[in-house]
Amino acid sequence: MIRLALLVLSALCIFSITGATPARAIARSKYTKPHSLGDSYTFDPRDGWQSFNASNPQYKHRREPAKKDAPEKKPAVSNLLSIPQAIKAAFNGLRGEGPSESTIITWYTGHDLLNPSCWANTPWAPTDSSFVCALTLDGWQNKPECLSFLQMCNGPEKCVFVRVVDSCAGCAPGSRHVDMTKDSFSQLAPLETGTATVMARPATPPTDIWFEDLWGPEEK
Repeated sequence: MIRLALLVLSALCIFSITGATPARAIARSKYTKPHSLGDSYTFDPRDGWQSFNASNPQYKHRREPAKKDAPEKKPAVSNLLSIPQAIKAAFNGLRGEGPSESTIITWYTGHDLLNPSCWANTPWAPTDSSFVCALTLDGWQNKPECLSFLQMCNGPEKCVFVRVVDSCAGCAPGSRHVDMTKDSFSQLAPLETGTATVMARPATPPTDIWFEDLWGPEEK
């Protein structure tokens, strides 16, 4: 709670300097910085956690046929909230829920970011600064669906939210493997480590503000 309050204050400073709306500034800080579950938090499978392995393999993603049509573009909506409303919004939005698994994570960059397979046809592609991931095609008890969100934690003090936008067919067959962007991976572990084993569980989609550069086109 204290850490989130500090993020709110930091975001309000950014708002005053850049002129960004307070709601967007606060929410962006919340979604691009690691959050904590508390020092005494225990990763219980009954709460939806799975263990994952993360790494930085040198391969190209082999694209699988997309399962969804390209989403219809919708006009942007201004988020002109008051500062009290913005602070309240920062405590809503993405939340982890359901069972978790131990998972391997890695990071990917460059041309591997292009043509995310969860869309049939979209001009959008993630960047190193996006908070998205690619998954292996099998090896899961309950494989997350395309365009769903995950909460990833390397211990209870380092957690981030990412959106599933691609498949990772080049990863080891039968493994629970999540390939993350550089910025999202670096919130959990140093890039030079290349790989890490973390806990992951499903998360609800944002309910406050949407950032297309972080997550891709919004599904309505």
